[in-house]
Amino acid sequence: MQIRKLSAAIALGLTTTSTLSVAASDAQQEIEKITVSSRVVTPLREIATSVFVLDEQDLALRGMPNLSEVLRTAPAVSVSNSGGVGSVTSLRIRGEEGYRTLVRVDGVDISDPTGTQVNANIGQLQTANVSRVEILRGPQGLVYGADAGGVVNIQTGRLEQGVYGSISGEAGRFDTHNVSGEIGGGNDTVSAYLSASDFSTNGFNARLDDTELQDDDGYDNTTFHGRVAVKATDRLTLGLVGRSNQGENQFDGCFDNTTFASINTCSDEFEQNNLRVSADYALDSGHHQLAYTKTLIERENFSAGESGYLTKGTTERVEYIGNTRFNSAYQLVYGIDWEEESITSQSQSRTQTGYYAELQSEPVKNLFTTAGLRYDDNEDFGEHVSYRISSAYLWQTQAGEVKLRGAYGTGFRAPSLYEVEYNRGPFAYAPASDTTLSEEKSKGYEVGVRLTPRTGSFIEMVYFDQQIEDNIYFDLTTFSGYLQDIGTSYSDGVELIGQWLINDNWQLNANYTYNETEDTSGAQRSRRPRQLGTVAVTYTRDALSVAASLRMVADSVDNSMKLKDYALLDISARYALSPAFSVFARLENALDEDYQDISAYRTSGAALYAGAKYQF
Repeated sequence: MQIRKLSAAIALGLTTTSTLSVAASDAQQEIEKITVSSRVVTPLREIATSVFVLDEQDLALRGMPNLSEVLRTAPAVSVSNSGGVGSVTSLRIRGEEGYRTLVRVDGVDISDPTGTQVNANIGQLQTANVSRVEILRGPQGLVYGADAGGVVNIQTGRLEQGVYGSISGEAGRFDTHNVSGEIGGGNDTVSAYLSASDFSTNGFNARLDDTELQDDDGYDNTTFHGRVAVKATDRLTLGLVGRSNQGENQFDGCFDNTTFASINTCSDEFEQNNLRVSADYALDSGHHQLAYTKTLIERENFSAGESGYLTKGTTERVEYIGNTRFNSAYQLVYGIDWEEESITSQSQSRTQTGYYAELQSEPVKNLFTTAGLRYDDNEDFGEHVSYRISSAYLWQTQAGEVKLRGAYGTGFRAPSLYEVEYNRGPFAYAPASDTTLSEEKSKGYEVGVRLTPRTGSFIEMVYFDQQIEDNIYFDLTTFSGYLQDIGTSYSDGVELIGQWLINDNWQLNANYTYNETEDTSGAQRSRRPRQLGTVAVTYTRDALSVAASLRMVADSVDNSMKLKDYALLDISARYALSPAFSVFARLENALDEDYQDISAYRTSGAALYAGAKYQF
């Protein structure tokens, strides 16, 4: 990034501090512990990387049924989808593509190996029965994989003694209905959790060029999720996670199977099933876990009711992770993972084996450091070494606790099975058919400072710089296939994040991100807003909770077309009629803003939803 751009970003960030003085997370973050950074439970205040946490209360008060809509409010996260809920959705953290972000649900990697790139179908994820989300920003996913440029770690329900459960229902605009339920509990030996949700909406006519049929684009989703933990001995715990996610989506702009003419009577069906079994052995000095995961994917597209495209795939993964604490100041985290991705409908597969180790230490009081190394052997693209280092230092001042931190990490992403096969297939031609794709390489660093004047309040400023070498992209000029943008693409900027607990009833949150992105030609990268921000006010008193959130997006382009800047106001409220029964409502896009995230698609106007929840 040029010096003048860096100076502008920092200056803008400092100017904004006075107006966006506080932002976002959970009032008790300082005493929370997280697992997303190193997969070992660690106090958040000791983490040197950028992590944002949404807890169960945050998710419930925001109320959006689709998880990607909630994630939009997190720092440096942008979301674009081609229509309404359930459509193709891209989640970008700090301006990087969604396929560089790993998504896990209760330890299950939900990536789709059959996709154009290997990534999670984030548009299919519902918030129902999700209890916690941890978001790791930046290319520092060392213990998750060399291509984990960011990590979204999702947890469901709780495993606890006794029995608990809930059932909730909601209805609103576009003939939307959302019903979910959960039950869980256990004893000293066995704990179990089971949840189910069913979402449906008639949607709206999303594609702008559908001027003839002008039909609504509906969506249905049914998700089942369960997990069991059995304490076989005092030290050995056995775990099982099962998940089934099915979605049906209507959309416009596909092609007739016979005439290849563009039509608007299109639909797709998505089904993903996941299974994970694990064994966790605890020692006085640490833990050891061995796990096996299998994912089965099936996707099918229909044109005018006739199947036009069907793909099936699987991912099998075996992973071992351990940690050994040598003393109070040093511990080592280490592991091995083996993974096979397959597109079974096309008889394609690939394996990759990774080995990693990370030393975590507190060499002097309040100085927390990590240094990790990872080695990967990809069946098609050879051997690669990546690493991560980080450091955080805390000290007390008259203004409160100050935390200074920094991190640097590297990684790589092999071309997906789809990208490679497309360039070899009958639909590719020069220059893509003459291009031999190679792996992308990434690196990035961040530095930040955080002031915590008192419990429940903080302010933080972060500068980040990320680079992608030889980015792979689809040729949108001649549609020949996949090409390699030889050179360096950039994404760097400033984040301001904070929170202010005004009093026992009022809380103010805000975050602002200035993100400068460039491709190898120096042009702004598509669908990456230069400015993102959210300001939220929450009021709680006795049984009532009310929240108002204003989300701003500015300076975004879509394939060189400048998109309109916009600000969306969402209002939500919950009221507990009794300890067991509550009612809630929310008004999305309360000011009926006309806006776009993708130039070819419209978005929802103002929409009101209301529902009730019973819990025991």
